[in-house]
Order: sequence, then structure tokens, then C-alpha cells
Amino acid sequence: MLQEVVDEYLAALSSSSNEDERGRNNHNTTAAYRNDLTQFCAYLKQQGVENWPQVTSEQLAGYLLEMREAQAYRPTTIARKIAAIKAFFRYLRSQEYIASDPVEKLESPHVPKELPNVLSAEQISSLFQQVDVATPSGQRDLAMLYMLSTTGMRVSELVSLNIGDFDVKQATVICPGRSGRSKRERILPLPPLAVESIKHYVEKARPPEQEALFLNHHGERLTRQGFWLIIKGYARQAGITNITPHMLRHSFAMMKLKDGMELRSVQELLGHAHITTTQVYSQLARSKTTSQIT
Repeated sequence: MLQEVVDEYLAALSSSSNEDERGRNNHNTTAAYRNDLTQFCAYLKQQGVENWPQVTSEQLAGYLLEMREAQAYRPTTIARKIAAIKAFFRYLRSQEYIASDPVEKLESPHVPKELPNVLSAEQISSLFQQVDVATPSGQRDLAMLYMLSTTGMRVSELVSLNIGDFDVKQATVICPGRSGRSKRERILPLPPLAVESIKHYVEKARPPEQEALFLNHHGERLTRQGFWLIIKGYARQAGITNITPHMLRHSFAMMKLKDGMELRSVQELLGHAHITTTQVYSQLARSKTTSQIT
């Protein structure tokens, strides 16, 4: 009876609308829930539970203890499994399989926010050194590296830039936050080297009739995936094995804090809606200072 209802729930989950944004991840969510709920069913059977109305808050607390101590799961894993169980019990309640929800007051473990990884100044310099500026694609890549490393914009914002967003006279770039994550338009300053590199790319290595600022080899707007392939190639050449598209953004934030910029100013440059999001860089700076002392 336990697994049958789980299968019914998963079938309903997988057949839910695939047209909205969440539907794209529906298959992965269903697979993760299947694993988590099947594991939970196995535990309940060991406790002599045969159907869902028999489940008590004490058994749920016992399962939480089992995951923490016997299985030694990480807090992130436990939190994910608890989330799956809570979603399932909401379904049980909605379908009137149970009269009350024993999981309602079950607290998920505190998951400490992981500090971001950043590139060192030497690694960033090495990335720049891999670019062949004698080619049009190399001139584009150099301009993109300068744009990211000196503004801290997101990769999604970088590839959404249009030619009109770059103002060579004012030495600025307009970052409108077209990705949907940042609604506020940001006007970001560019240092002279970045301005010169982008200006050279625009005038010498880019077809003038296109609206997008950064183009692929087909003359179309470069995608996030295309940019990521480019950066991974340079990172491989530079011997950097651990790199993500966001690391130049993280490195920019750390550099600004190290140079003495106030946290609020860094928040504005990054386009964070909340200061708490930006505070992670202060935590990272403190952790690095502590590790250097010890």
C-alpha cells in the first residue's frame, strides 16, 4: 500500500503541465522524488508501517535521526529528502489519504550557504594570455573577458548585450538585466583597457549590421553555452581545472571588496536585489584572511 500510493503520486507529478518553466525539470524532479520516497517506504516497512495513515511524527523524527547518524548524510541531502517527503504528504492530505499531516512540524536541517569559488589574479591573467588577439574570434574573446572581469555582470547579461549598450565616449555599458533575475537597469563603468579592447572588437572584428554585441562564428548572437565552451577551452590551456561561468563574477566582487569598496556599492554593481546575497563575499574574504593567519 505504501509504494502503490507513491507510484500514483509520481505518475501525477510526471503528467503535470510541461508547458510552464518548471515543467522542463519535471523529469529530473520525479526521478529524485522516486529515489527519496522509495527509500522512505523501505524505512517505514522496517518499522511495521503498512499504510500512510499509520505514519506518526515520532517515526518521521526517527527517520531524520537515521539519515543523520546511521546514513551520515550531508545536511543538503537530508534537506532535499525532507522536502520530497513534505511535498508527498501534502499530496496525501489533498487526496484525503490522511486526516492530518505528521510531517508538518518536521524541521529540515540548517544548510550552511556554500562560499563561492574565485579565481586568483594569476589565474585571471593566465586566461587573458591564452587569447590569440591576432584573430577576429580572439579579439571578441578578449573583449568579453574584459567586460566580465571588470563589471561583474552575469554571463546571461553579457550575451544579451546589444551594440547600443556600449558607450565608448562615456566608458560605460548598460546592463538591463534581460535575464529576468535583475529587473533594474545598471550602468556599469569600464576601465580604459576594457574600453579599448571592446572598441577594437566592434570596429575591426565584428559585422556592423548585427544588433547583438557579441556574435558567434555564424554572425548570430553568442549563447551562454557558446561562451561557456570558449572559457572552458582557455581554462584548459591555462591549466585551470576548476572553473564555472560565474567565477569571473565572484572574482570581481572579491577584488572590489579587497580594494576597499563598500558592500552596498558592490551590491549595486552586481545587481543583487538583497544585501544578504552580496554578504557572502564578505564571509569569503574573512575566511580567506583567517586561513592565511592560521
